[in-house]
Amino acid sequence: MNHFIIAPVVLPAIIGGLIILWMRHDLLLQRVFSTAGSLALLGVALYLAFYASSGEVFVYRLGNWPAPFGIVLMLDRLAALMLVLGAFLGLVVQLYGIGSGWDRKGWHFHALWQFQMMGVMGAFLTGDAFNLFVFFEVLLIASYGLMIHGGGGLRLRAGVQYVVINLMGSTLFLAALGTLYAVTGTLNMADMAVKVAQMPADDTALLRAGAVLLMLVFAIKAALVPLHFWLPSTYANAPGPVAALFAIMSKVGVYAIIRFYTLVFPGDSVVEGIVADMLLPAALITLVVGQVGVLGGRNLGRVAAMSAIASIGTLVIAVSMFTQPAISAALYYTIHSTLAAAALFLISDMIAARRNGDLWLTLRPKIQDSGLIASFFFAAAIAVAGLPPLSGFIGKLLVLDATRIDPWWVGIWSTILVTSLFAIVGFSRAGSTLFWLPFQLQRAERIAEAEGRPAPKAPIPPKLEPDEHIQDIGDAVSPTLTFVSAGLLLAGLVALTLFAGPALHMTDSIAAQLFDTAPYVESVLVEQEGARP
Repeated sequence: MNHFIIAPVVLPAIIGGLIILWMRHDLLLQRVFSTAGSLALLGVALYLAFYASSGEVFVYRLGNWPAPFGIVLMLDRLAALMLVLGAFLGLVVQLYGIGSGWDRKGWHFHALWQFQMMGVMGAFLTGDAFNLFVFFEVLLIASYGLMIHGGGGLRLRAGVQYVVINLMGSTLFLAALGTLYAVTGTLNMADMAVKVAQMPADDTALLRAGAVLLMLVFAIKAALVPLHFWLPSTYANAPGPVAALFAIMSKVGVYAIIRFYTLVFPGDSVVEGIVADMLLPAALITLVVGQVGVLGGRNLGRVAAMSAIASIGTLVIAVSMFTQPAISAALYYTIHSTLAAAALFLISDMIAARRNGDLWLTLRPKIQDSGLIASFFFAAAIAVAGLPPLSGFIGKLLVLDATRIDPWWVGIWSTILVTSLFAIVGFSRAGSTLFWLPFQLQRAERIAEAEGRPAPKAPIPPKLEPDEHIQDIGDAVSPTLTFVSAGLLLAGLVALTLFAGPALHMTDSIAAQLFDTAPYVESVLVEQEGARP
């Protein structure tokens, strides 16, 4: 066994514990160790991605107990891709949290960050359904603390809603696992796949009930309509770097859908047909709701949150096809949407820091570093909206191409294209209000001053309670580091565009491996020499 497979789980767990025990009163030491840990995590993820590139499925048996009796971690191409994506995002956004000063707005920021990464990495690696639940809970517990980091009434209310909804989802998860265990007698995903394939077709009623319950759980995690209502206020009110990290959390739900419904409930099963019939309408409605929210949003944080919902809708449209080209398109779009959403949240936080926390889309004086931030916002906006030349355009083309075999392809294409227009209009309005109109106001003031007449003034902001329109902001340590962090995410989008060919070759190979389940099952269930009896 290659012990590096467990490193993405163990490394952040150890660092998070050390930060709490030995460094909780020394912020500089926390920053150094936490950043070094995140950098090491990215290095391990890249090594494991190279290790899995051969196409072999690798198994790590904890305690050297054979499956299905022992706990196993699985490394294949899909898990490796998600490890690299999560580790890269975690490192970059953590650097932003340090540069913006968010990490000193409350206690245990870096410890919670490491535990959050532990949960995310474990969810991608586990080969056991119950331990998927365990890692979900680990990342959710850490996210509860990160969500309310820095305090504030509005953030606390959003955090309570987030906790309640996810606790309900956890309860539903346990009910789904109990149902599936009652039917199959196992929670190891590979073993479950074998048992499901052997079940008579007329004896699957309880199995279908468990599969549908499981789908509802993953729909909550992925924020699919009508189970999306926790996301807008959570993402809009979370600290900027936390909201950016949360961009990977909804992808954990989508990852679980892909993993379960290609391995345990494959396309030739009754269950997969039921799930596909549920997913496509939910995805289309999610896309519409998200883009309408972008079009009508009055607050930039809310606009960014609704765009994240819309990206989930587009992603799940591809996933619901459950074909190799569609899953390949979904994986490419997963990389794009994660980086684009995180970049938009960081840029929104940068704008908030220069507007004293005010993200309402109303005319204000020109902000500091307006030109550079406007350029960043423009790049992130066209990426999120799916305009050329960035990867969002390629991703949407791939989704459109993957859905043309569906009988309802006309409706799918129309929904994607029309809602893309909503996003273009919504982001154009936000950008002009935030950057173009203040520039014009400043120019008019200079002309009026030169001509000796009264200068025009910006409209008086609406009189709202502070908690309604002013967000808590970071205490900047290194503004340069914040620009570098956001720039790295945008550079990732550019790289994904320039190297779209190799990226698509990679996602094609991942999709092919997902639909060839025999090596996965054999790798898990074949007893390893020297394993405990």
